[in-house]
Amino acid sequence: MADTYVGAIDQGTTGTRFMVFDHGGNVVANAYEQHEQIYPEPGWVEHDPIEIWENTQSVVRTALDEADVDASQLEALGITNQRETTVVWDKESGKPVHNALVWQDRRTTDRVEELEEAGKVETIREMTGLEADAYFSATKTEWLLDNAEPLKLQASRSRDLRERARDGELLMGTIDAWLIYNLTGNHITDVTNASRTMLYNIREMEWDDYLLDEFGVPEEMLPEVRPSSDEALYGHTDPDGFLGAEVPVAGALGDQQAALFGQTCFDEGDAKNTYGTGSFYLMNTGNEAVDSDHGLLTTVGFQRSGEPVQYALEGSIFVTGAAIEWLEDVDLINNAAQTADLASAVDSTDGVYMVPAFTGLGAPHWDGRARGTIVGMTRGTGKEHIVRAALESIAYQTRDVAEAMEADSGIETTSLRVDGGAVKNNFLCQLQADIIQTDIDRPVVDETTALGSAYAAGLAVGYWDTLDELRSNWQVDRSFEPEMESKEADRMYGRWDDAVERSLDWAQDEDGEE
Repeated sequence: MADTYVGAIDQGTTGTRFMVFDHGGNVVANAYEQHEQIYPEPGWVEHDPIEIWENTQSVVRTALDEADVDASQLEALGITNQRETTVVWDKESGKPVHNALVWQDRRTTDRVEELEEAGKVETIREMTGLEADAYFSATKTEWLLDNAEPLKLQASRSRDLRERARDGELLMGTIDAWLIYNLTGNHITDVTNASRTMLYNIREMEWDDYLLDEFGVPEEMLPEVRPSSDEALYGHTDPDGFLGAEVPVAGALGDQQAALFGQTCFDEGDAKNTYGTGSFYLMNTGNEAVDSDHGLLTTVGFQRSGEPVQYALEGSIFVTGAAIEWLEDVDLINNAAQTADLASAVDSTDGVYMVPAFTGLGAPHWDGRARGTIVGMTRGTGKEHIVRAALESIAYQTRDVAEAMEADSGIETTSLRVDGGAVKNNFLCQLQADIIQTDIDRPVVDETTALGSAYAAGLAVGYWDTLDELRSNWQVDRSFEPEMESKEADRMYGRWDDAVERSLDWAQDEDGEE
C-alpha cells in the first residue's frame, strides 16, 4: 500500500508554497512561486487573486510531480495564508471585482482616523480584540464596495456593488476563503482568519451586526466560519479538477496562528515569533481572551472541532524581512545571505538606527503615518553600519513586543520559538537573544506555517490522533543564549525609543499636503 501524506498550501505575501508532510512532520515535497506586488500609488499594495490561484495550482502540481507523489496519496489539505488581505469576487463567475487589497495597504488610513475622531476605537477593540487600523479587512472591504469598478452583467446594465453584495451576488473573504472557494466551491473561512477582519466578535464568536453596519458590509457576502481543524470538512477538491483526485480540505489558519500551531504552542504561555515580510509574536493565552493595555492584539489562536477556542496575544510588526528586501532593492546588498557577513564586519552601528516604518508602525506603537527613517549617520557611516542597523531594528521591534507581552500576560518569557526565512541567519538569532535577553530556539523544520496547517488538516481526518504526537515531532535545530551583558542590551535599546520617536506621524497627508 502506498504511503499517505498531508498537503499544505502556504499562500504568503510574496509567494505561494505547497508542502507535503509525512507522519513524522518531515518535508516530503516543496515548491514555491512568487507573485507580483502591485503598487498603484504610494502606500497602496495589491495582489492579483487570479495569479495567486493559478500559482497555487502550479506549485501543487510541481511539488507532487517532483516528489513522485500522487494526489490520491494526500489524506487531507490544509491552508495557511497571509491574513487580512481582502478579496471581493462574483459568486457566479468566480471573478474578482478588483485586485486584492493587501494587509500592508494604507489607503484607508483616513477612514480609520474618522473612527478615532468619532470615539469608536474602544468599542471596536472590545468586540474584535483589534486596534482600529487600515491593516484589517473591514475598511478594505468598505473601500472595494465603494470604489471597485462594477462587473458588467451579461443580461443587464451594471448595478451598484453594494446592491449586488446585499443580493448575495458578491462574496468577500480573506485569501483562505478565496482558495477554499476555488478548491471546493464552498464559501468558508476559519475562526482565526475571521478574527482578523475587524468584522468578527471574538467574544461571541460571530459576525457582529454593529461592525457590519459601521462598514456597510452585508452579511450575505461573508463566509461561513468554521473551526481551524474541522472534522466536518470544508469540502473536497474536484476529482475532475487540476488535482485529479477528491481530497478533503479540512484545516485553515491565518499564517501566524498556523506558525503557533506548527511550533506546537498548544499550552497557555507558549510563545513564538515568525520572521517573514513582517514579524508576528504570538503567545497562547488559553481559553481566555486577554485584553491588552500595551498595544497588542487579542486574537483567536486556533480551534479544533468540538473544543473551545484558544486565544492568543499578538504583537504585529509590519516590516522586518521587508527591511532586508529594501537593502537589496537599493543595492546595499546582493542577497539576504550577505547581511550576516556585512553586519559582523563592524563591531556596532556607530550610533546609526534604522526604523523600517515603510508601511507605518504596528505593535505597540500603532501609527499608520510613521515612515522609515535612518538616524545617527555621519560621514564615516558605511553600508555595513546600515545593514547592521537594519538587523538590529528587527531585534528592537521584537523586544518592544516582548516587553508588552510580559506586561499584559504577567508571564515572563524564558525562551522564544522562532521560525520564518530570516531565522536561517545565525547572526540575527544571536542578536535577538542578546537584545531581549532570552533563549531563542530554532526548530529543525522552520516552515512552521505550512506545518501548522498540515497538522490542523491531519488532525481533522485522523492522520494524527493527538497533540502529543505533534509535540514529539518538534525538534530544536539550534538554541541561542544571550551573550551580551543585560546593561549593554538596555543601553542599545534605550536609544531605539528615540529613533522611533523621529519616525512617528511623518506622512502628514498621503497626497503630500500638510
